Amino acid sequence: MKKLQTWYAGLNERERRIVLIGAITLALLVLVGGVLLPLQAAVSRAVDRRDARQQDLDWMRVNVDEIRNGATQLHRDTGEAPVVLVDRVGHESGLADSLRGTQPSGPAGVRVQLEGAPFDPLVEWLGTLDLRYGLAVESITIDRTAKPGEVNASVTLNQSQH
Repeated sequence: MKKLQTWYAGLNERERRIVLIGAITLALLVLVGGVLLPLQAAVSRAVDRRDARQQDLDWMRVNVDEIRNGATQLHRDTGEAPVVLVDRVGHESGLADSLRGTQPSGPAGVRVQLEGAPFDPLVEWLGTLDLRYGLAVESITIDRTAKPGEVNASVTLNQSQH
């Protein structure tokens, strides 16, 4: 820092002004381009997401009766055995690499082993099986793995009675 001060002091008045104006301009460019613009873009994206979610919520409030009535009609009989159905929906949900074992459990049930399954798709998969196909979770054991967001799970599903 001492060398920089010595160098700056050795400049004539005009050169000092040019260096000072250049330093201020550079600092402003870094502030605007490196901090303010990315921050503004992030805020804008967050506002857009919030607005989209608010529109979805408003639509759901207006159509609550239709949504409730439709929920009772979601169960589809595909004619597939529960073991086949669970495996197919698991592949569609992105859990193909995590499925380690699927075996029948009683007349309308299935036991599934998953290893290194991403948690969010696992929950969505279980919801799909229950809401669309009437396979409800009878029992579940979930253990976290060393990798964040992934779990090992043992799930027993049975045809729900609703």
